[in-house]
Amino acid sequence: MGNSGSAVKVCTDHQGGINWLSLSPDGQRLLTGSEDGTARLWSTADSQCHGHFQGHESYITFCHLENEAAFTCSADHTIRKWDVVTGQCLAIYRGHTSIVNRILVAKDYLFSGSYDRTARCWSVDKEKQIQEFRGHRNCVLTLAHYSSRDVLEEEEEEEEEEEKMSRDLLVTGSTDCTVKVWWVSSGRCYQTLLGHTGAVLCLILDAPNRELFSGSTDYTIRTWNIVTGEQLKVFKEHQGSVICLELVNRHLYSGSADRTVKCWFVDTGERIQTYKAHKHSVSTLKYHAGILFTGSGDACARAFNSRSGVLQKIFRGHKFIINCIQIHNELLYTASHDGTLRIWDIRGICKRNKRRLKKERSVQGRSSQKGSLSRLFNNKVGCVIQQENGE
Repeated sequence: MGNSGSAVKVCTDHQGGINWLSLSPDGQRLLTGSEDGTARLWSTADSQCHGHFQGHESYITFCHLENEAAFTCSADHTIRKWDVVTGQCLAIYRGHTSIVNRILVAKDYLFSGSYDRTARCWSVDKEKQIQEFRGHRNCVLTLAHYSSRDVLEEEEEEEEEEEKMSRDLLVTGSTDCTVKVWWVSSGRCYQTLLGHTGAVLCLILDAPNRELFSGSTDYTIRTWNIVTGEQLKVFKEHQGSVICLELVNRHLYSGSADRTVKCWFVDTGERIQTYKAHKHSVSTLKYHAGILFTGSGDACARAFNSRSGVLQKIFRGHKFIINCIQIHNELLYTASHDGTLRIWDIRGICKRNKRRLKKERSVQGRSSQKGSLSRLFNNKVGCVIQQENGE
């Protein structure tokens, strides 16, 4: 199952492995950050490189793309902001004392996490550090951000007056096995979430449902109430480190070093599907239109039917681990440690999947209609015999 696919384009401009790939909110551009110390900007319209950002003194660990500005962080301890039109470096954010491995842009804030055991908050426009979050005993690997307005009812809000002025919170995951939640305004730690026995590698936030999911080298995923700090559930079936997470419609997808992806129903904690076929760790995943796309250390990307778990396609061509994937306009973009960005046409499998979904909905509709008629008949019978449970 799963026929092999060929890339419609291979971009070989980088001279080192690509560590991250970011898609702009408007979908018009992609940004790649590389081991060669540079970032490149690509147009999704013609798949050409339209920008080359040079200036870092060491490799780029992570990158983030907005519509008008690009951000990169590096092993040179700095973060840089770039103009996507001119390629000019607009700002350099200095302060970290070790490798900066993750950044996050939210509102007017730029957040960063580092091997120096701190996270920091910067003013995007003023090139100025606003806050430092100090308390982890080891490096900060992953970040998430939310506002207390998203999760707290008015009567639950008991923070100090200063904190009421700015209700933003930063979540950090660390190799010290903890997750911490911080008030951005004061830098004060609001919660320390204890339970993991290994490094926290990934976080995903569901603010409307007050939930945070964390994946770890202890082979587990844990769900937390981000208001109370209570641990809600532990997902334990993986046999290797949990590397990446994706949350879609109350279904949680987890990629692991055990060479599988698992799908969990969040509300019950039930594992409802396992996606096999990978020959190495699952390094990245992305859900799109009923299809689960994965990237692996075996240098292949794969497409699975998310519901059935059936492997639909294998994308071969990379030489080393696929570090990141993005999807736009039914094109799959894969970035690898082999230094290439590959672009794949996924219209065929998307089209087949849409037909399958349409057929399933039609069958469900007919079944639902029969059920409605049955319920209507039973309700009438129930009225006649006056039974409370007549349906």
